[in-house]
Amino acid sequence: MLSRAAARAFRAQQPARATAQPPFSLAIRGYAKAGKPRPTQFIKTNKASPAAPSTSAPSPAPSAVSGAARQTSPGTTIPKNQTWKPQDSIKFGGPAATAATGGAAKSATTPASSTSTTADVDRNGPAVPPPQQQSPEITEAAEAEPIAPKTPLPDLRQGIPSTFFEEFNKSEAAKNKSSSATEDKIFGDEATSEGASSSSGSGGRRGGEDEEFDRSAYETSIDRKRAQLSKYGYLAMATLVATAAAYCTRPYDDDENPEGLAPEHLAGWAPAAMWARMTARWSSQKGYYTEPTFNKLLPEVPEAQRPPYTLVLSLEDLMIHSEWTREHGWRTAKRPGIDYFLRYLSQYYELVLFTSVPVAMADPVVKKLDPFRIIQWPLFREGTRYENGEYVKDLSYLNRPLEKTIIIDTKAAHVKNQPENAIVLPKWTGSPKDEHTKDLVALIPFLEYVATMGTEDVRKVIESFKGKDIPIEFARRESLAREAFHKQLAEEAARKPKKSLGGLLNKALGIKAAPGGMTLDNETTVAEGLAQGKMLSDQIRERGQREYERLDREIRVNGAKWLKEMEEEEKKFMEGQMKEMRSSWFGFGGGPKPASS
Repeated sequence: MLSRAAARAFRAQQPARATAQPPFSLAIRGYAKAGKPRPTQFIKTNKASPAAPSTSAPSPAPSAVSGAARQTSPGTTIPKNQTWKPQDSIKFGGPAATAATGGAAKSATTPASSTSTTADVDRNGPAVPPPQQQSPEITEAAEAEPIAPKTPLPDLRQGIPSTFFEEFNKSEAAKNKSSSATEDKIFGDEATSEGASSSSGSGGRRGGEDEEFDRSAYETSIDRKRAQLSKYGYLAMATLVATAAAYCTRPYDDDENPEGLAPEHLAGWAPAAMWARMTARWSSQKGYYTEPTFNKLLPEVPEAQRPPYTLVLSLEDLMIHSEWTREHGWRTAKRPGIDYFLRYLSQYYELVLFTSVPVAMADPVVKKLDPFRIIQWPLFREGTRYENGEYVKDLSYLNRPLEKTIIIDTKAAHVKNQPENAIVLPKWTGSPKDEHTKDLVALIPFLEYVATMGTEDVRKVIESFKGKDIPIEFARRESLAREAFHKQLAEEAARKPKKSLGGLLNKALGIKAAPGGMTLDNETTVAEGLAQGKMLSDQIRERGQREYERLDREIRVNGAKWLKEMEEEEKKFMEGQMKEMRSSWFGFGGGPKPASS
């Protein structure tokens, strides 16, 4: 509503126009604040001025009317309802559209405005804008223009950045502002300026991102204790390293003679000598985990009590094959012919089992594989050497001469230190139909020949078969030797041997000549066998076959008794070990000592 003072002031400025102007009507329309239009309310005021003239005055120019005022059609006092409805269209535009349409159109197409007040005046009456009303053109322009960010947008490619410093700066700024206001009230502007300069110069991130805050001001007592303990820990570690270095670089005693160390480096405090001693000691410590358990894996046995040749055999994929399935779990297959292989060659070789499997896993398998202990010495992973991620079977630790040692394996990496002593066979897959099932048994003639012919160095013999299949190549060479032997035998039979005088004398005296030459079975000499057309290798094979049959017969007859005896011996051994342990715990006598009275 317009006040009376505003109406009187307006009539005082234009007396002639006021006398001719009829009583005017003023209607005000309001909108709901929540965005929902409500029925238009009109407040109509008809006041007749005592000095109102009868003549009508022309309406003011459109430019003189405010943007919030709207002029109605002549002769009406009720404005046209321009409330926005959902079916009406929305017009968007920038400043140009705002200037063309005017404030009334913008207010009509903006239903989200909280409150709008429109003054409707008759054509003949003055247009008085409502007091203290903001122009809708300014509001619409402010809403249409995008607001540029004051700071650059954060980089979210590496995750959401921390807002700690921003929040910390805001809280510190508010705190500084309140403290500055308090100081300003107490001490004045000078004290406030000095406090602001001192606070901006102190540590912290109050001034900006480039300044660093003082961490000690925000440390707790626990943080200080942790920092102190870490310092003590670093000091103790440095002391330990220095002590270990001094201990490792100490001179060796007279009775100590480490391998690979020059005599001039055994003593003295020269840097080269100290480094050599420390390296040697660290190598010995490393060897505790990488070298075999003992320097001599096999015990000292006199040559008269053992075969002159040593045959080393692998376990996995050579004599057995283990696999795991969901239906049956772990299953182990025994290679066909392995019993014949072990029992036959046990009369020529000292059999050694050498596997890279730990003793806890391999020992039960070995007991089932060889219950009668045909294999004399089993060796497990504890006897291997660890090099570059591989378990190597180093034959130099066996305590046996390498020129009379042969190793059979399925992996070349296991025998890389002595490849000249090794025979590498393909892996057996565990199936009886595997094409390599008989490869191990096929090596028996070759191994028998090497052991019975008194070979000085087995490495030279193996070298002659390099790149060839040993069983096939050996059979070819043996067939050629047999052809040459039969040819020579036929040539000697064609000749007529001349009887010697000694032979005639012995026959006349009735003396029978003693059989000469080497005897293999105490019945037939080698010469008699050769006369019968049998080569020396054939006679040795026949003798070996007879020995195998004898051993196999003994096992079938007395095998159960042997197993029982071995079980009893093992039981007695375990009881003796337990007795020794109890004696070491409680004293002599195998039990706790009685209390003295």
